[in-house]
Amino acid sequence: MTEQITALDVSDVRFPTSRQLDGSDAMNPEPDYSATYVTVRTSAGAEGHGLAFTIGRGNEVQAEAVRALAPLVVGLPVDELLADLGAFSRRLTGDGQLRWLGPAKGVIHMAAAAIDNAVWDLAGRLAGKPVWRLLAEMTPEQLVDLVDFRYLRDALTRDEALAILRAAEPGRAERTARLLESGYPAYTTSPGWLGYTDEKLVRLAKEAVAEGFTQIKLKVGADPEADLRRVRLAREAVGPDIRIAIDANQAWGVPEAIERLRPLAPHAPYWIEEPTSPDDILGHAAIRRAVAPIRVATGEHCQNQVMFKQLLQAEAVDVLQIDASRVAGVTENVAILLLAARFGVPVCPHAGGVGLCEMVQHLAMFDYVAVSGSTEDRVIEYVDHLHEHFTAPVEVRAGRYTAPTTPGLGAELRPESVAAHRYPDGPVWRADA
Repeated sequence: MTEQITALDVSDVRFPTSRQLDGSDAMNPEPDYSATYVTVRTSAGAEGHGLAFTIGRGNEVQAEAVRALAPLVVGLPVDELLADLGAFSRRLTGDGQLRWLGPAKGVIHMAAAAIDNAVWDLAGRLAGKPVWRLLAEMTPEQLVDLVDFRYLRDALTRDEALAILRAAEPGRAERTARLLESGYPAYTTSPGWLGYTDEKLVRLAKEAVAEGFTQIKLKVGADPEADLRRVRLAREAVGPDIRIAIDANQAWGVPEAIERLRPLAPHAPYWIEEPTSPDDILGHAAIRRAVAPIRVATGEHCQNQVMFKQLLQAEAVDVLQIDASRVAGVTENVAILLLAARFGVPVCPHAGGVGLCEMVQHLAMFDYVAVSGSTEDRVIEYVDHLHEHFTAPVEVRAGRYTAPTTPGLGAELRPESVAAHRYPDGPVWRADA
């Protein structure tokens, strides 16, 4: 009998990070880092795990969106599904009725991400490979078959994508060996949450440098005087040679962003992240022109590959930030990595949330091995919390991600963590109530 997908389970899992203000920023002062956690099961007993990241209230809505997509998945033959993951992604995002809830944006698109990530995890497990390696060992033709070029051809054609991938082929083996030996550069946001005291910021910034990080990130955007004081303290703590990125989390309008960055410029911020609305492509371009040499970075709230295309076409960003669960999972992120390579813009993934470090490292490492072929000016965000809840947590040593060797995407939560943090009936939340 042909192996089939027999179930798609979803859990609302929330961690009470608001109690210590971990993750706090100008727009999200008290987040509870949460996962819409998906498990795909097959008739042969195999499993795949994925998630979409949220920050508390509304995670139940995200879970319902996953359940709405489940009939598109359950019953599919596993061999056929894994043989054409591009077609599977288009099935998830192109349903004639459900796509009206997007299309290709918001809760329904993130639900597709959680499922797509779970299926890639299943693919990696069945192949016995981590997903970064599974992708990096695919042929250029197999990789471009993942991409829906319909809305991209004015910026990236299939032939151009093939040329990028073929140009990177000769060095794949060497870069794989280098990655396994030396890892991938990281930066840390752990010192910079907006709710932390000045003393905690300084202490954690110094600890980050001692641990080998060459870049840290601070949240800004609430109070101008506090922003200036905190950036100054961080610069004094880490010295002139450590990069300090800053992140406004969409707090400003365009003129305000330009004005607010002027007093910070003497402390040499490396990039300003999300200085304005994530949907304002022309606004990002205007800010970029006005604040150079401070770089402009965005992407964690960019809704789909079309918006990434336009950010690149408009020369609106210096740094492109992909997210593992904002767009439709691994498959759509392959298209975005190819777009970035086409325009020569470095990709520095967003990973400031539960499970995002575990998943997005695979995308950056695939990019290095098989697409861009470079780690120059490229770093993966690292936040040092909640990794203990995963069966294959990330490893960061001396400021670098260790390349994972465990098969899959790394998104599997420990069963006891799911049971304890399931909302609203898990013990953590019953005790809180």
